[in-house]
Amino acid sequence: MARVVCLHGVGSQQLGEEQLLKDWLPALQDGLTRAGAPGLLGSGDVAMAFYGDLFLPPRRTLAGADPFFSAPDVEPGWETDALMAWWAQAAEVEPQVMAPAAEGTLGGISISVQSALIALSQSRFFAGLAERALIFDLKQVRRYLTQPGLRAAARARLRALIGADTVAVVAHSLGSVVAYETLCALPDHGVRALITLGSPLGIRNLIFDQLDPAPADGIGAWPGSDTLSWTNIADRTDIVALVKDLRPRFGARVVCQLVPNGSHAHDATHYLGKRETGAALSAVLR
Repeated sequence: MARVVCLHGVGSQQLGEEQLLKDWLPALQDGLTRAGAPGLLGSGDVAMAFYGDLFLPPRRTLAGADPFFSAPDVEPGWETDALMAWWAQAAEVEPQVMAPAAEGTLGGISISVQSALIALSQSRFFAGLAERALIFDLKQVRRYLTQPGLRAAARARLRALIGADTVAVVAHSLGSVVAYETLCALPDHGVRALITLGSPLGIRNLIFDQLDPAPADGIGAWPGSDTLSWTNIADRTDIVALVKDLRPRFGARVVCQLVPNGSHAHDATHYLGKRETGAALSAVLR
């Protein structure tokens, strides 16, 4: 089994294990080099747990693209609340993004949804991401949290790659939720380090309160033995990682660090190539 198992985030449904590793492995190597620990990983030491295909629609004639979503497809409840949270965070960290205004409706569509999509189109964070892709990403997170079969299948992809040789799990974005829940459900696993990048795990109501296992008295379960280290790394302007400090949610043992990822704040390879990621990984690879 691989020494390091990686887990991608949303928006990867059209890719696959090898395509993702082609970008992730060099970035991991760069992070180790920045941390003064080059040469600790070979290509066979890293595996990618791929679950993106679980979000693809069923096969049908002449269907190859993702669904064409627009504002009316943003469902009330979780999806609208998450979109509004992204909007509020974007307005807070990016001056060019207008702040949320009053609620209302226009033609049966919530003004807040339409306004949020328009506002987020001005965000550097979502630059180059079409409206349909943004909504598809939103729905991926909601589906993971609300569809037990999909949730179990995603966790099974990671569980199948964790073996006696696995010392670290590196997870980005929604993948950090999958990784956390999988490790919590694995009795006596030998993983020594969990590294979460751009993670939404700390967002109350939307993510944290929906976790399995459920938090007890406002504190999430620790995803391993007392010797497991957990490093959470976030960019200050990463809108998905709305809560940067996970310690109030999961305890003081979580090491939380901020890194500058530039205009692509949520990009996985930007996170992987940082010294902080390399240092957390090299600590268990040496």
